[in-house]
Amino acid sequence: MAQRRCLHTLSRQATALLSSSPITLHQSFTVSPPFTNPNSVKALLIARSSHIFSNADSTWGSIWSHHHPRYLSSDSRDTRENDEEDEETEGEESDGEEEMSSDLKREYSEEEKEAEAAAIGYKVVGPLQKSDLGFKPYEPVFAVVQIGSHQFKVSNGDCIFTEKLKFCEVNDKLILNKVLLLGSSTQTIVGRPTLPDAAVHAVVEEHALDAKVIIFKKKRRKNYRRTKGHRQELTKLRITDIQGIEKPEMKVDPKPKKSGVKQQEKVAVAA
Repeated sequence: MAQRRCLHTLSRQATALLSSSPITLHQSFTVSPPFTNPNSVKALLIARSSHIFSNADSTWGSIWSHHHPRYLSSDSRDTRENDEEDEETEGEESDGEEEMSSDLKREYSEEEKEAEAAAIGYKVVGPLQKSDLGFKPYEPVFAVVQIGSHQFKVSNGDCIFTEKLKFCEVNDKLILNKVLLLGSSTQTIVGRPTLPDAAVHAVVEEHALDAKVIIFKKKRRKNYRRTKGHRQELTKLRITDIQGIEKPEMKVDPKPKKSGVKQQEKVAVAA
């Protein structure tokens, strides 16, 4: 009876341990011929139980080590955190590059180009012709225009740098539509928020890059340092004309006449 109970308990423990691996269970419980000697039965049970537990430990150890990696020090944990952060930053950068490449590769229709340019605040008229008088003399008129999210106070002949404007090349004529204010020496016109009848004419002179900006990131005690540079793309515009306000005439003061030098009369000195 005692041997039979011991056999039942061992079989229950073995089935509980090896429920996830039926192959080892099948290998461990092979049918053997009956033994009449109780000592031989006891030795067989001990050998089978040791074999079952060793197989169970090896299988469970491999599963645990596969799903739960061990960390022996804090350095490995820090390196894992840094690797995860690097993967996140690389993922964000790759997403941004993919978006930029998709925007560049995308083909816009004429209506889409006009709509996007109007949302920014300009309209492309066409290339500059030889017959066009590119630059006019200075006029005492100024305007406040909005291009994208920036505002500029401009006059005739001024040069401004904006963020790179799409759909325009060098020597293209532009009309800046978002005019917020017009002013001169005699009057000032304020828009609510813009002036529909006003326009500022400009010419694209150059597409350039701004000065380099260094971006440095650091996390103390994490061995995390990242250095990156950035150069913003810019467009150089030359203001050629401002329309929508009466332009006062330039008053040119006449040259003052030189006053005649009075000749001193020589007084004869009586001797």
